[in-house]
Order: sequence, then C-alpha cells, then structure tokens
Amino acid sequence: MYDDFDRCYRAVQSKDARFDGWFVTAVLTTRIYCRPSCPVRPPHAGNMRFYPTAAAAQKAGFRPCKRCRPDASPGSPEWNVRGDVVARAMRLIADGTVDRDGVTGLASRLGYTTRQLERLLQAEVGANPLALARAQRTQTARILIETTELPFSDVAFAAGFASIRQFNDTVRSVCDMTPTVLRQRARARFGRSDGGTGALSLRLPVRTPFAYEGVFGHLAASAIPGVEEVRDGAYRRTLRLPNGNGIVSLTPQPDHVRCRVTLDDFRDLATAIARCRRLLDLDADPEAVVDALSSDPDLNALVAKAPGQRIPRAVDEQELALRVVLGQQVSIKRARTYAGRIVAGYGRRITDADGALTHVFPSVAQLADIDPAHLAFPTTRQRALITLIRAIADGEVVLDAGCDWNSTRAQLRAIPGIGDWTAEVIAMRGLGDPDAFPTSDLGVRLAAEKLGLPCTQRALAEHSKRWRPWRSYATQHLWTALEHAVNEWPPKEKSDGNLAVS
Repeated sequence: MYDDFDRCYRAVQSKDARFDGWFVTAVLTTRIYCRPSCPVRPPHAGNMRFYPTAAAAQKAGFRPCKRCRPDASPGSPEWNVRGDVVARAMRLIADGTVDRDGVTGLASRLGYTTRQLERLLQAEVGANPLALARAQRTQTARILIETTELPFSDVAFAAGFASIRQFNDTVRSVCDMTPTVLRQRARARFGRSDGGTGALSLRLPVRTPFAYEGVFGHLAASAIPGVEEVRDGAYRRTLRLPNGNGIVSLTPQPDHVRCRVTLDDFRDLATAIARCRRLLDLDADPEAVVDALSSDPDLNALVAKAPGQRIPRAVDEQELALRVVLGQQVSIKRARTYAGRIVAGYGRRITDADGALTHVFPSVAQLADIDPAHLAFPTTRQRALITLIRAIADGEVVLDAGCDWNSTRAQLRAIPGIGDWTAEVIAMRGLGDPDAFPTSDLGVRLAAEKLGLPCTQRALAEHSKRWRPWRSYATQHLWTALEHAVNEWPPKEKSDGNLAVS
C-alpha cells in the first residue's frame, strides 16, 4: 500500500487508525516518521514520504515520533495473510530467528540463499533482515528501558545488542534520546516501574473492532490444567521460549490487551510478545474481514452481531498440532484431559507465584519416547500422534512461523490418521492461514444448519468459496452461533464442553 501515495495521503489526512501498521509517514523537514493516525497536523504533501516498515524509515534516517509512537503500533496484517516468502520471512524475524540463527539461518529455513532473501526483502519492505531485526531489538530495548528498573547493561544484553556502545548508539540514533532520558521521561509520565524482578506489564495494541469474547472464550474452554488457566479476568499460560520459560497473563480491553509477562531470561521478551500477539491474532485486519463476509446475506447478521472476531491461534505451532490430534472426534473436555496427562508426565515443572500454573507443554524432543500408557485413547489415534511427533522431530513435517501453509498441509495428510479436518484446523489455528476451512467440523456444520446454510460437506465447501480469502474468520463467526463454552468470556464456573468444536 505504501507505494500508492494518494491513498496513503488520504489516510493521513483523515487520521485513520485502521492504517496504523500498514505503513509509516516520514516528514522530510523534521526527519521524523509517524503513524497514519498521528494527531499532529500533517505537513504539505511534498514533504511527505511513505515507507512500508519502521525499519525502512529508520534506515532512511528518520526517527520515531515521540507523540504517536509508531514503533509501538499494531503489526502489519499483510504478513499474516500472505503465504509468500517475504511474508514467511517477516513472521520468522518477528519470532526472533535472525537474532538466534543469523540471516544465514533465516534464509536456510526458507530455502533461499542469503543474497536472494535480502534482495526480496529490500525490494518489498525497504530493509534487509538485519535492519528489520535491529528495529525489533530497539523496540524491545525501549520497552525494557521504560517499564523496568533493569540496569542498562542488562537491557542491552536482553534486547540482543552485541555491546553497550552499540546499544547506546542505536537507541540515541533511532529515538533521538539517550536511554537515561527515555527512562526519565517514562518515570515522569507513568511513575516508577515494578522493578527488574522478571515481571513487566505492557499494552498490546489492536485494531478495532475487537470481539475478544470469541478468542478468549475458546482459549479458556480448551485450557490444559497446569499449562493454562483463567484468573481474575485474565487468561494465563506458560511459555517455552528459546532461552528459558515464561508465564504470561493476558487481559482483554476494547482497544488493547493488557499483558503481564514473567521471564526466566529477558532475551526472550520480543519472542514472547510476538507469540502472544500471534496467539490472539492481534495483527488481523477486522475491517477487511467484515467487509468481505458481510457481503453474503446468509452471514451478514452473524457478522454484524460481533464484528472483529479473531482466530484462537497458538504460541507454538507444534504444540497446537499435537493438541488438535488429541482432540480428534472427542469433546473439548476429553481433549483437555488427554493433554493434561501428557503434560503431567513429560512437561517441565514451573513455579507460578501468582496462580496455579505448574508445567510447560513438553517439546517434541521430550515426547520422543512417549509411553502409550499416557495415551488412553484409541490405538489409531495413538499411532497418528506418535507418527506426527516423529515426523516433526525428523523434519518431515515443518511447523513453525515461516512454514509454507500448503506444503505443511500435504505433509500432515501423508500421516495415517490425519485427515482434512485435522490439517485444516492446524492450518487455521497453528499456521494462521486466513482461508483454512474445516468443512467436516461438527460445530461448523451445526451452525450452518442453524443459519440455513448448506450443511453437507460438499455443498458447504462450495458455498464457502464466496468467503475467500477469509474462511478461517467465517469459521470463527460460525462457532459464535453456538451455545457453547467457547463463546463464554468470562467463562462460567462449570461447563461440560461436550460439543467437539476444535
């Protein structure tokens, strides 16, 4: 969108917050870049330039506006609805792949040479992988500077900088302030932080409308004991991260999500934030979804009832895939029981000072020699689960933020016991494909029947073509038509969850 000057200029003139994250506005006279919705009066059109990312604006020598904080705006929805290599690269960079594995590791994950990947990213987003990762490190550093009392040496290390000097120079260059001034301004505005004990609070921005009841209700209804819980109006869960473990507490608000995160290692902060945003689908473009789905008269009333649905995603694609297999042909309650047994037997224990979380969901490596005694369900499903674990471990099935959606579908369907329903639900909730559609899902078919839509698989699949490319969101809207625990937020004290909604 950034290369359509007239469209971008109209968005800036109207201060339309829907375009925050789609592009940034740079002002030649002040050398500052802003969100499209910045309240400052826009300059003359001849003094404006538009960039696709904050990293591109920073590379061109612009600094973020201190008023609208463009570096803290919602992420571009474009990278979550596309399956091409640039979008896959952007998702992996957000997950911290460059900081962990370097540009060479990122390129290898995508099946490209380093030079090819750099050329593609430079052409489309105006920055190479290192510049994009640098912008992310700077934002992580800014969060730690403003919300904790950590010494700046620890902030630099946690944000991924190679030295204190690099940290100081980058923060001064990007923010036009020293770390000390940044912290002083934050204290003057918000008071002193909670300290540097490992916990910090922040706002996760979100585009409105935000019908959070559906996504939070679904996560609450399917919560695994010990790994997830609802407490004091917040959804809480444990995280397995590259450098340690963490606990996150997420509380929905009409225009943002309040996030409180506790980490073993602050180097995992950017990854934890990215995974929480992915879990709640916070970078979605609700206006585009509403416009597309409302055009179907059979779905219009349902969409109008609760616009802005989000997909209940995952913090770990491999975990989600295993949980979907456990949930085949059983109720949510039974699936929780199955998963809870596996977690108790193989998950790493964790200490939760603020609640009742006890374990981190086990990795594929920890489940490599899983005992069938922990799998108290039909033999065919046991074989499917064990085969999937081995296939992920051997690299035969690739499940990560940057995997190719269609290739992964094919890899999953090649496993005996995994059919279209499982593959589509994993594509929808684990991989984030906005056009996944589990036509055989019981909840989808019951909702379709209730709305007078075709309810046979073939007829419903044909009808769903008019919902493309947003059939995952159509699925979420269909689920909201049911009287079921997945639609209850805050959840009721007791709910049997007998309907097998994924």
